[in-house]
Amino acid sequence: MNNRQSNEKITALYARLSVDDAVDIVNQQKILEDYAEKHGFTNVKFYQDDGWSGTRWDRPGWKALIADIESGKVSTCITKDMSRVGRDYLQVGFYTEVMFRKHNVRFIAVGNNIDSANQESVEFAPFLNLMSEYYARDCSRKIKTVLHAKGNSGKHMTSRPIYGYKRSPEDKDLWVIDTDAAAVVRRIFQMTMEGMGAYKIARALTDERIEKPSYYSCEPKPIMSDPIEPYIWRESTIREMLAKPEYAGHTVNFRTSRESYKDKTAKRNAKEDWKIFLNTHEPLIEQSVFDSVQKLLETPRRVDTIGEANPLTGLMFCGSCGAKMHNHRTVKIHEYNYYGSPYKSSPSDSYNCSTYKQSSHRFNTVCSNHHISTKIVRELILDMIRNVCGYVRENQAEFIRKIREESALQRGETAKSHKKAIAKNQRRISELENLFRRIYEDNANGKLIDKRFEQMSGDYEREQSELETRNAEMQAELEAFNADGEKADSFIKLVKKHTEFEELTTPMLNEFVDKIFVHKAIKTEFERTQTIDIHFNFIGGFKLPTVVIEPTPEEIEAEKKRQIQILKRRESCRRWREKKKAELTKGSA
Repeated sequence: MNNRQSNEKITALYARLSVDDAVDIVNQQKILEDYAEKHGFTNVKFYQDDGWSGTRWDRPGWKALIADIESGKVSTCITKDMSRVGRDYLQVGFYTEVMFRKHNVRFIAVGNNIDSANQESVEFAPFLNLMSEYYARDCSRKIKTVLHAKGNSGKHMTSRPIYGYKRSPEDKDLWVIDTDAAAVVRRIFQMTMEGMGAYKIARALTDERIEKPSYYSCEPKPIMSDPIEPYIWRESTIREMLAKPEYAGHTVNFRTSRESYKDKTAKRNAKEDWKIFLNTHEPLIEQSVFDSVQKLLETPRRVDTIGEANPLTGLMFCGSCGAKMHNHRTVKIHEYNYYGSPYKSSPSDSYNCSTYKQSSHRFNTVCSNHHISTKIVRELILDMIRNVCGYVRENQAEFIRKIREESALQRGETAKSHKKAIAKNQRRISELENLFRRIYEDNANGKLIDKRFEQMSGDYEREQSELETRNAEMQAELEAFNADGEKADSFIKLVKKHTEFEELTTPMLNEFVDKIFVHKAIKTEFERTQTIDIHFNFIGGFKLPTVVIEPTPEEIEAEKKRQIQILKRRESCRRWREKKKAELTKGSA
């Protein structure tokens, strides 16, 4: 056969070098050029992919070659061997057996003595493709084993540190703080503690022309067609940063995985499959602040008619049913009241039980209103923080003792109930094992049909799995009790941080308060009383020592006068309503 080619078509020489190959891409090029010259191939064009795996088909050199083949520009394609085309035997087979034939392209693999012009040499090609894929699978398995060992040892598996950190010059596995980026990260967390949402934070950073993480980490800086693009922060970026335990000093491995080396897109693993190693590098954010931010992220903060979200939202709970309380704020002004008299209402800001509110719309009232003013709650929180902080400063030893007593009581009760439940579940798990053996034997002996066996075994397996999961959760809770002194020390540290304050700021609220339980109001003839339980971070519902203060004679007398004024006011309102009603009745007549 004449190997002299027309100048109208290209002789394509394709070379690929993966990162782990020992040979040089120049050597491949020399081999291919020598072969083409020796066998009389002309109009040579060289295509190459340096540093690309054979399992990838988005290689730029390969894509350029395929584009020229589809355009009818190529008559012959020559490679060093079959593995240079790729390491997926189905894809390689498609190109060499289907596509190249369709476009009348002669394929030659020099090292394997394969030439599509010689049918006998092509018959062995599928086996070579299989061997190439086996090699890729074996390499992938070895790499995965190494990565799993590295991940399970607590070392970072990411190719580069997250925004805010950089690699230590002395130890590539150690992250150290990147001062410039760390300042931005700390500011983002602080803005969140101040009640700002992810969208507002992203907008603020964009307005200030702060480089976004993806652009900041690039060296050298890429040239952007839009000069504003390097500074455009997005809400999703802020949310992802706020949720990273790495900023609290921990390492998180196995967030994503690939089922096969052929998968180019990693899937996100469930959180229970993550491996978290505590205190592996210097934290950017205190653990207490990080935990508070995670709680804030769980609660949507919708901007209402006033133009801002209430910082108490997500902290308020109904003391009766335990549901979250909903915030209601209005700025509407009523010009006239029911009786037609001029009247103006001040803006209202209050919370109600969400269970009650939602059930009332369905005409099936559940729970009760539990209405309370935001202003009153904020005043109570501020007073409680002042009182507790004052008590801690003056009675630090007594405070630590009380926390230890309460924690010991809580731990004792929880441990007792958990151990009892674990033992009960374990007995049931053993019973299920025996039942499964029984139905397996009955099925094997023909006493139980297959369909019934599958149904019963499935039910037993589900119940067993649920019990084992619950036991694991309770065991983890038993093991997760912190040392008593740590809780007290953390709260004392928080108290020392806020030595003087006149008002309740949003960061203070989020740092001090864990939950607020509002109980049903009790009304008497002269007053309305409502119990509010404030649970603090670290110490829970801490109760200050009760001090009974007897009212003075002056205070007793003032209370009597107040009650008399209430009765007079009620009587005056009653007479005024009767007068207005009579006037309206007379006017309509």
